Parts: sequence; structure tokens; C-alpha cells
Amino acid sequence: MNSDFIRHIERQLQKPLPGRDAQFKMAHVSRGVYENEPPGDAMQAAVLALFFHKNDSWRLALIERASANVNDRHRGQISFPGGRRDDTDTDLSATALREAEEEIGAPANKVKLLGPLTPLYIPVSNFHVHPFVGILEDTPPRAFVPQAGEVKTVLEPAYDAFINPANRYPTNIQIGEFLSLQQVPCFNIEGRVVWGATAMILSELLEAIG
Repeated sequence: MNSDFIRHIERQLQKPLPGRDAQFKMAHVSRGVYENEPPGDAMQAAVLALFFHKNDSWRLALIERASANVNDRHRGQISFPGGRRDDTDTDLSATALREAEEEIGAPANKVKLLGPLTPLYIPVSNFHVHPFVGILEDTPPRAFVPQAGEVKTVLEPAYDAFINPANRYPTNIQIGEFLSLQQVPCFNIEGRVVWGATAMILSELLEAIG
């Protein structure tokens, strides 16, 4: 396993982050910059962009969310493992590690955190999300186990798929029975559309890594 790529990521994340300018390259035009300012009652949450090496390529772990709650605003979406901060979490990086272990079975003691990305406010769910980047140090990586009731499946796309410009374009997104968003920037990864906050986080990650 070539660790030069991971050392490069770690070095890049120690530099000033690209921030909102990079995030908003993958935001829908309906979202104003002001919407990134969390209100006082916003719920603190964290997600983990988890790299792992498999089949001779670097990959990222993504999940397809499952929920029995029909009112779940993120039901069925592709996202990073993550969730709301718990009172037992020492900090938000601990939240990201705990949620990744719960949702995909990535043991926290086998994950090395490489650095944070810029926090992002999600108005539709009132979450202030703090993204972290890490690497699963298992060699070979153990099989991911989706959390029953929360995760429909775990996706393992190659990192190169996000770099490929052919996989990044605008599309229309149906977000309700009678409502759709037009020309939403997205990544098409393994036939699945990655958009919204996850695409915005990925956009900053790609630019930060360079």
C-alpha cells in the first residue's frame, strides 16, 4: 500500500482550507451563502470522509441512508457516515469516529484522523456539520457492515471517480412528490447521484488535496 498519497492529504489539510468558495462550486443556485451561518439552535454533527485501500486503489466510504421515518429529509441520499453529537463524545472528531463505527463498522481504534474540513450548515435539517478526513489503517480492510435501519448499503467508490470530470455535472433532483430542483451540481458515482452537503464537502476535499 503506497502511503505517499495519505501523507500528501495530511500535509494539505494542515494548510489553510479552500472553505466556502470550494464548497459552493457544488451548491445549487437556490442556496445563498448566508445559509451557511448556523442559528443558535443548530444541532452539532460530524461526518467522516474515510479513505481506505482496496483492490489496488484508494477509495472513500459512502453510505446510502435508510430510514423508517418518511419525514427524514435525508432518507435515501448518499452521504458520508456521521450524525449528531452525543453527550458522551469528547469532541466532534469523536462524534465522527463513533458514527462511522456504528454506521459502517469501521473501528475507531483503526482510524487515523488526517484533519478537518470546513464546517457546513444544512438548513433543511438544522445540522451544523463538521467534516473530518481519516484513513482506515486495517490491512487488508475488513468488510463494512451497514447499520440495520440506518444504512441501506455501504458504497466503496474509487477516489479517482470523483476526480473524473465526466462524473460531475448538473442534473434535476426530485425532492418531493410535487417538487424538484433543476440543474443541481452533482457527482454521478456508480450510477448514484451524490449532491447537496455531501457534494459540497467532497468539492472542498478535492480542492484541498489538489
